Amino acid sequence: MDGRGRSPDISVVVPTLDEAGNVDSLLTRLFAAFGREGLEIEVLFADGGSTDGTQEKVRAWESRATVRLVDARSGRGLTGDVLAAAGRARADTILVMDGDLSHSPEQAPELVRPVLEGSRDMVIGSRYVQGGRIPDWPWKRRAMSRIAGAVVWPLTDVHDPTSGFFAIRRDRLLGVADDAEGFKIGLEVLLRNEGDLRVSEIPICFGDRFHGRSKMSLRQAACYLRRAVALAGGAATVVTAGRFALAGLAGLVVDVGGFTILRDRGLDLSLSHILSFAIVATLTYVMCVHWAFAPSGNRPPGWTTPVRFVTICLMALFLRGGALALLTERAGWSEHAALSAAALAGAVVTYLGAAFFAFRKDSGRSDVLSWRLAALGLIGYSVLLRLVYLGLPDLLPEEAYYWNYAQHPALGYLDHPPMVAWLIAAGTALVGDTELGVRIGAFLCWFVTAGFCLALTRNLYGKGTALTAAMLTAALPFFFLFGFFTTPDAPLTACWAGALFFLERALVGGRARAWWGAGICIGLGMLSKYTIALLAPATLAFILLDRPSRRWLRRPQPYLAAVLAGLLFSPVIVWNLRNEWASFLFQSIHRLDGQSRFGLPLLVAAMAMLITPLGLLDAFRTVLSSKRLFATVFTMIPLSVFVLFSFSREVKVNWTGPLWLAALPVLARQIATPPSGVRTQLDALSRQLWPLTLVACVLVFGGFLHCASLGLPGIPVVQDWDWPVAWEEIGRDVKQLEEQVQADLGVRPLVVGMDKYALASELAFYRRHGRQGVERTSSRHLFGGSGLMYGFWFPPCRYAGWTLLLISLDRTNLERRNIPRWAGLDAIEERTVSVRGRPVRYYYRIARDYRPPPPDQCDWRSK
Repeated sequence: MDGRGRSPDISVVVPTLDEAGNVDSLLTRLFAAFGREGLEIEVLFADGGSTDGTQEKVRAWESRATVRLVDARSGRGLTGDVLAAAGRARADTILVMDGDLSHSPEQAPELVRPVLEGSRDMVIGSRYVQGGRIPDWPWKRRAMSRIAGAVVWPLTDVHDPTSGFFAIRRDRLLGVADDAEGFKIGLEVLLRNEGDLRVSEIPICFGDRFHGRSKMSLRQAACYLRRAVALAGGAATVVTAGRFALAGLAGLVVDVGGFTILRDRGLDLSLSHILSFAIVATLTYVMCVHWAFAPSGNRPPGWTTPVRFVTICLMALFLRGGALALLTERAGWSEHAALSAAALAGAVVTYLGAAFFAFRKDSGRSDVLSWRLAALGLIGYSVLLRLVYLGLPDLLPEEAYYWNYAQHPALGYLDHPPMVAWLIAAGTALVGDTELGVRIGAFLCWFVTAGFCLALTRNLYGKGTALTAAMLTAALPFFFLFGFFTTPDAPLTACWAGALFFLERALVGGRARAWWGAGICIGLGMLSKYTIALLAPATLAFILLDRPSRRWLRRPQPYLAAVLAGLLFSPVIVWNLRNEWASFLFQSIHRLDGQSRFGLPLLVAAMAMLITPLGLLDAFRTVLSSKRLFATVFTMIPLSVFVLFSFSREVKVNWTGPLWLAALPVLARQIATPPSGVRTQLDALSRQLWPLTLVACVLVFGGFLHCASLGLPGIPVVQDWDWPVAWEEIGRDVKQLEEQVQADLGVRPLVVGMDKYALASELAFYRRHGRQGVERTSSRHLFGGSGLMYGFWFPPCRYAGWTLLLISLDRTNLERRNIPRWAGLDAIEERTVSVRGRPVRYYYRIARDYRPPPPDQCDWRSK
């Protein structure tokens, strides 16, 4: 038991404070456990000032075994005590464990073995990997442990980062910074070396203490949070928060005062809030540099600090503008009350951005950890930005058209399956026929997409890369926009992400049950948009190319998954059967109609728009060079179909969006690779450009939403079919015009938007008064041409003899040459509505005694 004649193989460091009742049992079991393995140990008790006889117990053992008492009152908590003892250790491998017997001495040899063999730098005894247990813990202790782990969950790959039972190389332990403190020494090591530490976890049974009482307290919890922030490189402390709050109060007075003066001088709401914010932001920066975040030694900030601060201020400005518009336009608050609340939201963003980005502490923070923090910041801001603006901009024409879908419930529609209609119906049933009700489904679909993408990437590359992949879904244009605007692409993307996750689990992970999930996701995806069917040839190609996966050709699960997908898709088949296969013909033969045109340049430009030029370049580089066959096949097979189609036809901008989900894991891997793993100069340049690209994307989205909801100085109100501005004002005015025509003529007119579907859809939504806006709004198909589903909803023969109120944003659409002589026409009239003080024109014309085409042409198939 003595063993003092040779150097120890392991130094066991046991931090103690009043553990006298556990010393004898702990040492007896420790020496017995390691003795059975033929390993020599020394035990160092890092005592923090025990007064219950612990020190005397340890000294009694010093003469009998390799046990030493280290007076480790470092003043830096348990962390400092452990480091003090580790500095006096003789072995190169150190085991840290509690002295209350909650860590089983019999499991200790299992932890140290991989470190002794050199295959790991650190091995953690984990409560939260498979096989780990925490018996006899009260629920409060369980909850506190889970909360503590959740705080740092995004920052490290291990499942139990707060464990105090671990083996580690001595140089790694002593390599933490001199300012290390608190009660979680393992967390200090993990975050100081994230991305550069070979770590594994072994399940343990973590029992309750045998003697004594727990040292956990609110003070320790506060210290833990403070250290987590410090280890993440943040400057968020009670001191900086207090100083920033005082500066913010002074800034609020200046903000409200400046806003009031500007409004009194006739400036509009948007310009007034932007100018007052600019003044306050300038003052805030000065106070941050010289007081709130003043660097030690009075060193002036580098040139990157003001650039970072301006970036944060722009993000705060766009969020604040959304909050201001939301509170004034939707909640009915006064401008000054709304500005005060919006300023508070902007101040929170500014402080967090300043603490973790503009005035961050880079010392000791790994590059991998920096990317994780950036991912959390961009994801959080993106979600908050969309949530604030979700109900503000007018509906896009496509959104209004799909809302009309929901007003005409069916198992299918001419140009799309019914999922988008069901999604909108659920949202509007929840929060009403509002912009928020229409869009909330797309917002929730983004969470499904991001969750599946995170899970898929974690299966392939780990948590750190998974967070980067989730960041890409938050910031890349396609995923941001279709997580905001409700179109069939929103549920399609969510289902595509789910299908990829389950297909990877089935094909790569070998899990038979995952085929059921794949079948469900593909079936629901087919109810969203037919393009998800491209995953079928991609799956077959993977099975043929991957030798281990060929076994699935002989098993029933893939075929049963296909049957399940078909059953879920059956409503659309039934609708097509009842309507002479209209939708299938529309999406096949219709796509091939018309003049042949080389569309590959448009396809490439569209892909660059959807995932940025840098994203497109890196996606091709990483997918084609990746060792992950899954990413290559499930990206390139669907893409090849669109490329072949583009040789003779034009493609739609959004078509390729979902297929990039398969490339996101390898793309995230490329972005999150530590500098030491960068292989070429192009890789290094790409890695430097990605932060700029992602931040630029988020700022562009914020500016776009601000402009669409509140306006931006120097940018006029755009009078365009697809711009989400002025539709509500035009809808209200057309409603008044409709009532005026009814009063003058004694009949209620049918309102006709003189385009394919955009005007009709917008006017139906923004003339809401019961169902009359929907039932009395049609499209130009009444005069020939396509009206898509309006041809089903409004057969021309039904409206023979009716009076029509024709509406258009383009005067030429109302000229007689563009309207067949089937009706008597009044003169074209112009009307103007005001949007934020700026005029927007539209035109109308009354058509009396409408004469439809011959009965044999009164059918959608003739259009």
